[in-house]
Parts: sequence; C-alpha cells; structure tokens
Amino acid sequence: MGKVSGVIFRACGRTILQGLFLLAAGSSLGAEELSLEAVVTPSAVIEKDGKPVTFAIHGFIEFRSLREVFPYIERETERWKGKISEEEKRQLGRQLLGEGIESRVVSMVDERPLEALLTHTSGELQQAIARVKEPLPPGYAEEFVAIAEKWKHSLNCWSASPVIRGRVLSNWYPIEEGIRFDGAVYDSTEHFWQAVKYHPATTIGDLMELVALLEARDWSAWLARLDDDPKIYLPNAYAVEFLRHNLTSDRLKWFSGELTRHGLEPADHARIRQQRGRSAFRFSAVEEKVFWGDLADLLHMVYLFSPEDDPVRKALSKHHFDGIYLGDRKMGFISEEFRLEMLEIWKVKFLQMARFREVIRGIPAEIRLEHFLNDGDSPDIPIPVYVGYLNRIREMAREKTRNETLLE
Repeated sequence: MGKVSGVIFRACGRTILQGLFLLAAGSSLGAEELSLEAVVTPSAVIEKDGKPVTFAIHGFIEFRSLREVFPYIERETERWKGKISEEEKRQLGRQLLGEGIESRVVSMVDERPLEALLTHTSGELQQAIARVKEPLPPGYAEEFVAIAEKWKHSLNCWSASPVIRGRVLSNWYPIEEGIRFDGAVYDSTEHFWQAVKYHPATTIGDLMELVALLEARDWSAWLARLDDDPKIYLPNAYAVEFLRHNLTSDRLKWFSGELTRHGLEPADHARIRQQRGRSAFRFSAVEEKVFWGDLADLLHMVYLFSPEDDPVRKALSKHHFDGIYLGDRKMGFISEEFRLEMLEIWKVKFLQMARFREVIRGIPAEIRLEHFLNDGDSPDIPIPVYVGYLNRIREMAREKTRNETLLE
C-alpha cells in the first residue's frame, strides 16, 4: 500500500484490511485476555472494543458465534436432499464446520482467538472442548484440533501479519521501486494482478456503460438458477455469494461512484490507469482489490455464469470480459494458464529482486506458508492454489541462491 494505515473498515459487507503494518504487531494490546474456553464455547460472542468480532463462511455469510453456524450448516446440507448423496452431505457439513471454526479462530481483526489456541497444548484444547456443556456437532473437536495443529506450523502471509516476513510476502506489500512485468511498472504484485483483468482497450466509459447495464436488470431469477443447481453452487459457493452481493443495487451504485472518483475520465484506459505513472501509488492495494478487482471479477463472472444466449454475454464480450488478454494471448478467467501468471510475477519479485528473495528463502522449510483471509476465497486463483504457488516460489528462491553460491 502507498502509505501505512491503521484502519480496518467494513466495505461492502466483508472485512477489508488496509495497511496495518505497524498496528498488527500490537493489535491485542489493550484488549481483554481471551480464554481458551471462550474460543471453543459455541455460544460465546467474542467482543473487541465493545463490538462483536464477526466471522464468515463463503466470505459473505457472517456470524457472531459458532452456535449460529450450526443451523446454517443444517439448512445448507438439507437443501440438497435428493440432489447429492448422504456421504456428500456429511462431507459438506464437515467442510462448512471447518471453515466456520477457522474463520472464527484466524480473525483478521483480533489475534486473541488464535493466540489462545497456539499457547495451549492439543490435550488442553481437547479438555476445554470436553468441558463444554452445550450441544456440539459431530467432528467439532477434531476440526478444532486440526486447525490448531495447522497454525502451529504455518505463517499467514497477508498485509497485516504481526510477522514482518508475513507482510512482505503479501501481494499487497508496496514495492518502492515498483515491479516491471509485461512491459509496464506496477506498485505491487496486487496492482498487476487486478489491472491485467482489464483489456488494454477497455475504458472507464466502457465500464460505466456495463455497470449501468447491470443496474437496469433484475438478477433474482439469474441467481436462483445458480442457487438451485448443486453442480454449480457447491464447487463455486464463494463465487455465487460474491455475485449475489455485488449485483445488489447499492453495490452497483458504489461501483458507479468509484468510476467517477480518483480523477478518472471516460476516455482513460482502465489497465493503464492502474500502472505506475508519473507518481507512485495512485491507488492503494486495498483500492486495487476492493474497487478494481471486485469490479473486474464481477464482470468476468457474470459472463462465465450466464447462459450462452443471455444478451449480457454479448455486451461483456464486446468490452473483452470474455477472457484475460496479456500480450498476444487470451486466457480463461478461471484457468490454470491465468493462475500461473501469479507465479510468473512472483518470479520477478522473489527471484530477480534480491531484497525479497532474501526474505522468502530465509523462512525455514518446516514452516508452511499460508494465506488465510476470513473474508473468503478468490474465484480467479483459489487459496489452495495460491498457497501451493507460494511454497513453490520459496523453493525456487532457495535453489537460485544455491546455484549462485556454487558459481562463486
């Protein structure tokens, strides 16, 4: 991000985090100590500064306590009755339970739940759960123990990590000298990742036209089609919830407003405006994600999830939201080819830029690099893929250093 900020704010229904580089290390200061019993008790509502610390499933379905999660899981599994097998329903229930627990524990606004887990043994955790007097769903203790073990050996690489190396490995980390890729300079790897979703010819005027087109339509039947098909919804739950949220009138009006701010003109080209120009950090990393990124993701996914005969596809294709255009290549928005571009720009950051290679190669192999945000997943590069690339680039950085040492 262009400047350090200590602001956590709610944007469009999910937790968005800006900067926090200095605040993160002391985020628990001044807050009451949180007991392990409070973390594992389903009815407990964790509060900070007098407000509930919420968490989410699929990014947009928020809860205040784990007890609120249980009926949601029951509804979600039962709504697919007759459409999926009993074993698939059971697996779905465990998956949602694990996601709810992990989002509750690895909070983006309060480190105390994770601190409570990491400072107690597995045995103490299981004993605390055994003392709970409230009804617990099958697998509750097992999920808590698995999540605790995971994070005892993992580093969460995100922009507000209390660990410096975790912040540096974030895509949001500001690169003072900029990073050059595909003939242009970007302020961070996040700036590249979001800018490239726009075709070089796409203008702000084009985007205003498309947002107006989306605003004029009733999306209820379109969304119902996605909701009712387990073959669509279940493997794309975050994407569907993202679409539901971003196709609301208020959210589309917000996009329209952002397109008229920031000194943008209708003739400006969206990708170019996100590249480094005469001044650095025209847009912060959070603006890249929440404004530019969410708008691009919305347009690409409306194209992908619409039936072939839907007129909206023609309008989106006209303005190149039928794929990702980079150089002379066209890639699918949800494709391995596009996802690999993340690895390519990381090769520049972590292999060619010595100061960043020094950071990533120095993290011991026994520490798993992770990227967990309780505001959800990502449709373009799912978190498991992202994490796999992150650990892979660390090995590349080590290998490059070893080879250079041998040549000396």
